[in-house]
Amino acid sequence: MLRVRRVPSLPRLPLVPDLLRRIDVPRDLESVTRFGEEVDPSYGGMTEEGVERIWKAVESLYRSGAHPAIQLCLRRDGEVLIDRSIGHSRGNGPGESGEEAEIATPATPFVIYSAAKAITATVIHLLDQQGKLHIADRVAEYIPEYGTHGKDAITIEHVLSHRAGVPNLPGAVLDLENVGNEQMILDVLCDAKPLSRPGKLLSYHAISGGFILGEVARRVTGKDIRAVLAEEILDPLGFRWGNYGVAPEDVGEVGLSYATGAPLVPPVSTLLARALGVPVEEVVRVSNDPRFLTAIVPAGNVVTTGNELSRFFELLRAGGKLDGTRILEPRTIRRAITEQSFREFDFTLGAPLRHGNGFILGAQAISLWGPDTELAFGHLGFTNVLGWADPERAVSAALITSGKPVLYPELARLWGITRRIGIEAPKVARSELAFDTPTAAST
Repeated sequence: MLRVRRVPSLPRLPLVPDLLRRIDVPRDLESVTRFGEEVDPSYGGMTEEGVERIWKAVESLYRSGAHPAIQLCLRRDGEVLIDRSIGHSRGNGPGESGEEAEIATPATPFVIYSAAKAITATVIHLLDQQGKLHIADRVAEYIPEYGTHGKDAITIEHVLSHRAGVPNLPGAVLDLENVGNEQMILDVLCDAKPLSRPGKLLSYHAISGGFILGEVARRVTGKDIRAVLAEEILDPLGFRWGNYGVAPEDVGEVGLSYATGAPLVPPVSTLLARALGVPVEEVVRVSNDPRFLTAIVPAGNVVTTGNELSRFFELLRAGGKLDGTRILEPRTIRRAITEQSFREFDFTLGAPLRHGNGFILGAQAISLWGPDTELAFGHLGFTNVLGWADPERAVSAALITSGKPVLYPELARLWGITRRIGIEAPKVARSELAFDTPTAAST
């Protein structure tokens, strides 16, 4: 049951200029805030004041006007200390009147874009654990027709760590007429020519890697990766959401994504269009379409809630066993988060990143997961979606935002949330860690 605070609505703040593509932010934030089931923060070794300071950081991000809806779920040692949403799931995007807007709740599912890569990577590592594949094997051993144009040397591990040398795909792959055409996508993957020698360079595979991994999963199981994820992980643990797309009857339940923030100009627009295959605005339009929402896009169309994404990372933080059900062995998780790239320049994103085999790793100073988070791991989703686990703090968390700005003045407020979580959730003793994590290089 959701706990709802009922307060009278107050007049809304005026809209900012359309050029900035921001939402109409209510003066009274409690009128658009909803609560899930939360326990007393003391059960997670935190204080009520600390939890409220974290939520104030979320409200600060919402006040930027860049996000129609925000969800945050924070688990500490398995206990849900924060499960809240703020804003609207639809009807209060830039330029919309808001008269028939639907308030988002913690139960509202959203597309999490590239945060799906962590889930896809987990499926692949699980199949390795089961002996159905080995991540050091060449992709062509499972997909023989893939070994053309020099791609015969590409391994599954190269794909997981964004080193396969095939970061881009034609924009036609995300065309709504083709997004469900499995044979066409396979033909494109096989015809692709690598841009660099496999293993040589770090170059983020925004879409291509997911389709490669999805096809490998199909070859070794005889099932599509959606069925594998459901049967091996989601169903045994009782997840409602968390798979690639949704059933046709659930499309109307999914919260909308919105293009917000200032329109992009070169070179940023060029860089992102090259990485994604299509312009940013087109990505948002496509992701709201029922054809995309019912397709299988392993790198980008998992639909879930903040609570369930946090719970997925709790499975990993807890060493692969959740609510008495063992899914993964601790050694499988250790392999997945072992460092593969250390502050190496990414030739797709144009920035230095630290990667494991399917996960973005934390760092001592500059990290997606807050400062002093060397052992944290997770994944970023387009554009301000975060899902991560921080074993040193016994934290598993998810932040889902429905606005898709790339650059906006208040972007620092996003990092203010992860920073605040790191401050309010102190590290636990090494002996209390759920499983031994790989020692990270100092960053």
